[in-house]
Amino acid sequence: MSRLRRLIQASVDATKRALSGNLDDLMPPPERPIFSFNSKKELSKWHLYSDSEFGGLSSASLQITESENGVTSGIFSGNLSLDVSEGSKWKITRGGFCGMRSKKFDGFIDLDSYDTIAMKLKGDGRCYISTIYTENWVNSPGQMEDNSWQAFVYVPEGNWYITKIPLARYLPTWRGNVIDADLEMNPSRILGMSLSVNAEGGVPGARSGPGDFRVELDWIKALRTE
Repeated sequence: MSRLRRLIQASVDATKRALSGNLDDLMPPPERPIFSFNSKKELSKWHLYSDSEFGGLSSASLQITESENGVTSGIFSGNLSLDVSEGSKWKITRGGFCGMRSKKFDGFIDLDSYDTIAMKLKGDGRCYISTIYTENWVNSPGQMEDNSWQAFVYVPEGNWYITKIPLARYLPTWRGNVIDADLEMNPSRILGMSLSVNAEGGVPGARSGPGDFRVELDWIKALRTE
């Protein structure tokens, strides 16, 4: 069935439900799973990046681990270095970042009915950066990069922790810098997500600086809290 026929059929089905008076069927569920990290297949939906692509010396990995009770999860870990390779053609003066980014969805995911992103994590006391990528409609037509929206995620050290980030807290950014403009995310046109870490910056009280990092991931979901 073509995409157009699927859209028409979905519209017809929704109209039928509305006419039948079954309003509960028209409401989206209170939460929507987006990613899980419980298998190698799920981890294959992500790819890694770091300053090593530009002459830096940071490194990262994404692996599956299994706990004593048989529960599997993903581990994003590595080492942050401020040093750079001598003679790098990129001429950067310092490194210090790593990230994991989801491969683009087949089309878009529509989170217009939700207001919060939730993540179940076990961290190391560092501050991470959650990024949402949306279709490019903010920048000029000649700019092919996806629009990016970022929010800090402080992950306490030790136990599993569920962080909840309102979509309204995500700020528009371009290459890591906040865009000083009154812009609003379009949550109905989401292309992908990422989680990254920098050696410097973050929130007060969080661990920072070069060295090892490690965060364990269980799932990422969208929530409707209002």
